[in-house]
Amino acid sequence: MDFVVVLEQVQSFIVAYGFKIIGAILTLVIGFWVIGWVTRVVNNAMEKRGFDATIRPFLGSLISVGLKILLLLSVASMFGIETTSFVAIFGALAFAIGLALQGSLGHFASGVLLLVFKPYKVGDLVSIGGGNTGTVEGIQVFNTVLQTLDNKRIFVPNGVVTSNVITNISGQGIIGVELTFGISYGDSIDKAREAILKVGKECPWILDDPAQAVVVASWGDSSVNLASRPFCKSEHYWDTLFYMHENVKKEFDKVGISIPFPQMDVHLDKLN
Repeated sequence: MDFVVVLEQVQSFIVAYGFKIIGAILTLVIGFWVIGWVTRVVNNAMEKRGFDATIRPFLGSLISVGLKILLLLSVASMFGIETTSFVAIFGALAFAIGLALQGSLGHFASGVLLLVFKPYKVGDLVSIGGGNTGTVEGIQVFNTVLQTLDNKRIFVPNGVVTSNVITNISGQGIIGVELTFGISYGDSIDKAREAILKVGKECPWILDDPAQAVVVASWGDSSVNLASRPFCKSEHYWDTLFYMHENVKKEFDKVGISIPFPQMDVHLDKLN
C-alpha cells in the first residue's frame, strides 16, 4: 500500500510539474543562448560604432549579467513563485553586502568614473597610483591593470588611481623625451650640442617637427648639464630614450667630449 501511495504521489507530481520543469529547462537553454547572441551583437555594434575598447567589455558584462538575472526570475515565476519576494531578498542582501564591502564599492565607483571621464585608455603609457608606470592593459571593475616595461602586471585599485595624480604620458599621440647630458667644464658646449643634434637626426623615431633643441640646463658641481627634449610618437618613447642615451655617449667618445664623474679638489697650504 505504501508503494502504491508513493507511486501515485510521483505520478501526480509529474502531471502537475513535469511540463513546467521541461518548459523551465528549455527556457533556460534557449534563454542563455539568446543572451549570448545578444551580448555578441551588442559588442559588435559597439565595436562598429567606435566605442572605446576599455568600455566594451565592461558594458557587455553588465548586459549579460542583467539579462541572466531577468531570465532566472522569469523561470522562477513559471512555478508560481512570487518574484517580488526575490527582489526584496536581493535588495536586502545587496544592502548588507554593500555595508561589508564599502572599500570595494568605492573602487567600483572609481572604475565607473574612469570609464566616464577617460583620463586614459587601453594602450596608453601612464603613471598612476602614486608612481606606478606602465601601459594600460585594461580597466576592470575594481582595478586598473598595467603592463610594465619588464613585462610585469600591476593591479592598481581604481580608488587609489582616482585619489592620486594621474599622468598620461602617451595619450597625446606624440611625446617629448626628457634628456640630460653632463659634460666637463673644460669641454666645448657648442661641440657637445652639435654631437647631440647629430645623433638626434640619425635616430629613426625622432620627429622633425617640433625640432630638437639643446640648451644649457644648469651648472652642476662637476659638470655643465645640457638638456634636450626630442619628440617622437608615443609608442616609440622607450626606443628613443635608450637610443639617445647609448649613441650620444658613443658620439661624445668620438669627438673627445668627456662625461665627468663627481670629484673634489683638495688644496693643502704649507704651514711655516
